Order: sequence, then C-alpha cells, then structure tokens
Amino acid sequence: MKIDILKHELVPHHEILSEEEVEKLLKTYNIKKEQLPRIRIDDPVAKAINAKEGDVIKIIRKSPTAGISVAYRVVSKEII
Repeated sequence: MKIDILKHELVPHHEILSEEEVEKLLKTYNIKKEQLPRIRIDDPVAKAINAKEGDVIKIIRKSPTAGISVAYRVVSKEII
C-alpha cells in the first residue's frame, strides 16, 4: 500500500512555478535564483510533484498568526 504524502494534513501545498512566474518572483524581490533557499531533489514532496533540478517550488502553509505563509525553494542536488 502506497501513501500519498501530498494529502497528509501536515504537508503544506507545494507547486512548481512556471518560467514566467519565476522571472516575476526574481524581479519582484530583485534577487537571483541562486539566492533562494534550497530543497533537495530527493525530498519526498519534491519527488511526489516530479520536481527537477533548477525548478522553483512555491510552498503555501496555513499559519495561525499570518493566515497564510508563502515560501519559495529552488530544487537542488546539494544543500550548501
């Protein structure tokens, strides 16, 4: 029996951004993709959504204080 981790209540929503969305994100914050925090390519959720190295993932969490919290991660083979 295989469990779908994306449906677990403790796993926040993850989605891969399109190239246009990535460009807009980087321009908005005036940063380079290399400056984003990383998520390993072998992370269970990255695997579940078929993320590839270099993809940018948007993570949306429910927050008791902020309502919704959004974070971004770039998929990497190594965490430095």
